Amino acid sequence: MGEVPMRILVVEDDEALRDALLITLEAAGHAVTGADGGPAALALIERQDFHMVISDLRMSPLDGLQLLGEIRQRRPGLPVLLMTAFGDVDKAVAAMRGGACDFMLKPFEPRALLDQVERYAMAPAVEGVIAADPRTREILLLAARVARTDATVLLTGESGTGKEVFARAIHDRSARGKGPFVAINCAAIPDTLLEATLFGYEKGAFTGAQGAQAGKFEQAGGGTLLLDEISEMPLALQAKLLRVLQEREVERVGGKKPTPIDIRVLATSNRDMAAEVKAGRFREDLFYRLNVFPLAIPALRERPGDIAPLAEHFVALHGARLGRAARLSPAAAAILAAHAWPGNVRELENALQRALILAPGDVIEAAHLSLPAPGGLPEAAPAPFSPAAPVQAEPPPRAAAAATFSAPAGQPIVAAAGPANMKELERQHILETLARVGGSRKRAIALLGISERALRYKLAQYREAGHLKDD
Repeated sequence: MGEVPMRILVVEDDEALRDALLITLEAAGHAVTGADGGPAALALIERQDFHMVISDLRMSPLDGLQLLGEIRQRRPGLPVLLMTAFGDVDKAVAAMRGGACDFMLKPFEPRALLDQVERYAMAPAVEGVIAADPRTREILLLAARVARTDATVLLTGESGTGKEVFARAIHDRSARGKGPFVAINCAAIPDTLLEATLFGYEKGAFTGAQGAQAGKFEQAGGGTLLLDEISEMPLALQAKLLRVLQEREVERVGGKKPTPIDIRVLATSNRDMAAEVKAGRFREDLFYRLNVFPLAIPALRERPGDIAPLAEHFVALHGARLGRAARLSPAAAAILAAHAWPGNVRELENALQRALILAPGDVIEAAHLSLPAPGGLPEAAPAPFSPAAPVQAEPPPRAAAAATFSAPAGQPIVAAAGPANMKELERQHILETLARVGGSRKRAIALLGISERALRYKLAQYREAGHLKDD
């Protein structure tokens, strides 16, 4: 039996083969549904949540590649495994480019199919979870396995990677999934209020406590408590938290007797917890109590396969809120794929929400993203159209041979238009910006709108060309 039972949709127009696949998967413990073609499959996907689709390639009237495209639009994170009896390399390449998780040639052994299913096993559909990249699928496999236990999980990763989304996936897949999911951000609540918020308080415990109040531990009874950014918790409170986790009982502020609690605890941090322990900012005993099952969430740049489906998801999500059905141009998609995403998924969502506002039509172009072009400066966002502004005719090519740019110092620079001179202007702009901020790279990248990596690369180029002396 597969370690992670899933809800699987099998799409096959050959009834005998479809039945054989359904029997194989059902015998392995999976919940299976069959469809005799693409239209029936899409109707089922609209009504039900599936963890995976297994589809034949050669079908009519909707073939496997067309079905794949429709699924990518409606359920961007849903893995689709395509199978065919024809060893068609072009189709296999098109399937993988289209977002198929894999491609199998018929006939194949039942074990081979089950191995593929286990490899791409996912937690149940959770809003915001997109897992097209193999690294993300591996994380979801681990999350699904630990979800079946009551073990404490410590999720670590950079800000914006989606640690809380993965925590919710663990809760939803667990035996406590029908219980409450209570999250508290330890960095967002003042130290003086954090203890009362976590543990609750009795009437008169402090000024303003006009009545008793259950804390987050009690509110999460029968469910899951997420301690978000646990590394921000003050040391004095860490000792009290350790006792609660050990004794499984909580005493309200101003209370006289402890209350038993039945909860599962998850915690997140965007810091290196071992380094925090070593620096004396986090208790070692609490760290080991929380770190029963560590789960490191990769940065978005480390799971590039998620960028395109995440982008499609956010465009559809925010487009629907604006009453629009927008799409990304190939140039915009290339910009997204090349960007380093230091702010991770949160930055990607913000960029696309901003682009939807800037795009006048239903196509998001590269300029609307306001992101650095690969290896260069940011694409300029288009200026908003003003009815009062006169529309100027485009100058003839010869008239555009020279252009005047205003340098930060206010001195005009006149240069012939062309790639070489544009590079010179870019170099001058970067170096002048650095000089203006006293050499602070952090301030410079904020003003220039480029990544730190891009600035380092540019400065290395200027140093090699002799335009910049060694620091």
